[in-house]
Amino acid sequence: MPAYTTRKRILIVDDDPDVLEVHAALLEAAGYEVARAEHSLAALFEIIRKAPDLILADLRMPIMDGLALVRELKARPETRHIQVVALTGYDTPESRAASQEAGCAGYLTKPIDARHFAEEVARFLQPPDSLPAIFKPLSRQGFAAGPGAPAQR
Repeated sequence: MPAYTTRKRILIVDDDPDVLEVHAALLEAAGYEVARAEHSLAALFEIIRKAPDLILADLRMPIMDGLALVRELKARPETRHIQVVALTGYDTPESRAASQEAGCAGYLTKPIDARHFAEEVARFLQPPDSLPAIFKPLSRQGFAAGPGAPAQR
């Protein structure tokens, strides 16, 4: 990585420690600085400590689910700019719609494809104007046609 490049910081929030470590290892191998949180309250503390460039949040977690975390972040002026991507094993139209309504910038499904995970995540770190149409924040198409989504008719 060139000396003039700042490493992007990604916070992964997942209550499964094994999944958390696998995802973190893949992103660290791709050159990202990765922070980890096993639930949403721990994520809030991590965000206060050092704000990430991107958050990958599981939706179903104890204490405070991922959607509540997103709503909390989007309600605060100091954190509403942080992109949050839902990362879940529960891929349903209702889950996608709820993620979009909460303010998620996108939706990735588990299990992830380890060969392409860092590349998929990198797309969310690009300036919004450079994102492909399927990844534009709050785009209905982005949620319906994102990775792992059923084809549109």
